[in-house]
Amino acid sequence: MNELPWIEIISAVVVLAGGGGIAGLLVARRRRRGQDQGGGQATVERAPEVAVEPEVSTDAAGGAPVEAPAPPREAVETPAPTAGRLVRLRDRLARSGSPLGARLLSVLSRDALTEDDWDEIEEELLLADVGAGPTTELLDALRTKVRVLGVREPVAVRDLLRSELVTLLEPGLDRTLKTEPSTTADGTHLPAVTLVVGVNGTGKTTTVGKLARVLVADGRSVVLGAADTFRAAAADQLTTWGNRVGVPTVRSDREGADPASVAFEAVARGRDEKIDVVLVDTAGRLQNKAGLMDELGKIVRVSSKVAAPSEVLLVLDATTGQNGLSQARVFAEVAGVTGIVLTKLDGTAKGGIVVQVQRELGVPVKLIGLGEGPDDLAPFDVEEFVDGILG
Repeated sequence: MNELPWIEIISAVVVLAGGGGIAGLLVARRRRRGQDQGGGQATVERAPEVAVEPEVSTDAAGGAPVEAPAPPREAVETPAPTAGRLVRLRDRLARSGSPLGARLLSVLSRDALTEDDWDEIEEELLLADVGAGPTTELLDALRTKVRVLGVREPVAVRDLLRSELVTLLEPGLDRTLKTEPSTTADGTHLPAVTLVVGVNGTGKTTTVGKLARVLVADGRSVVLGAADTFRAAAADQLTTWGNRVGVPTVRSDREGADPASVAFEAVARGRDEKIDVVLVDTAGRLQNKAGLMDELGKIVRVSSKVAAPSEVLLVLDATTGQNGLSQARVFAEVAGVTGIVLTKLDGTAKGGIVVQVQRELGVPVKLIGLGEGPDDLAPFDVEEFVDGILG
């Protein structure tokens, strides 16, 4: 009986049982046989290469992928110091055409003030968005002091008006930004977390970028969180601002992702890298108040699993007047606002909105924007502001 088939069967069993080593020998033998018979090389098929995607971190609050591209070091700028910014920008404020300036001084300097003059002052104050209540207070104080003191000289009139405006702006309010990181009992570093809220179109994302420059100029380390995931190019815009001063941005890899997950990842990165301040840009849609409340509430809850917000800053456009104030009421109710950032106080802005928004919301104006430049955001100082208005 021919034993060759049995040998081949046994060889096949050995190949199957023996693993890759024996299989390799058989492949090598076939390759040599092919070379001997045909004089060429045998073609060896390779498994298709699998592209390895870059690792993307996720969070425990919804699994939204985020990335934080490192800024190019050669493009990093040095922001202007914050000290003296408001002094430097005071000329712009004086040129804003605010009715609280030269026109009030002109009326108050008249030899005899009639009821028509006081009506004119009241009209100017209301046009400047000071508000009915504060306007009445200011008029009563001015009437009394002008009558009792007999003030007429321009310098004395200016000093009187300045004093009353400073009082109206409540200089005793705490306007400091809470940017000090903290440490837990077990030694864990917690960054100061600032949520920035406001209606889209008020310059909110730009303000976040400018605020990053303010903090960097003051020696703080910063991480940005692009949690406005619903507006096209918002994350790109914020990333550009961050790159200019060497600040990383945590963002989603797609539009419409969960904003809370982005905020969570940004705060977690701030904790892990011992960053001083995490700035979180949020969406500013007002079409659905309930949806806005849910979204902002979720951001606060989720980010608080790492560190609770120490500041909630509301960005308002100073040129919108009463409309901006109605928007402010909604956000104050929803988000627990701790401070106001008033933008666009140059140009056609009416400086009296500062008085009214503080009265209505019960929170101080902490920062003001007086121009389009990257360093045109300044800590609010009551006396410098009044001096800028009066010229």
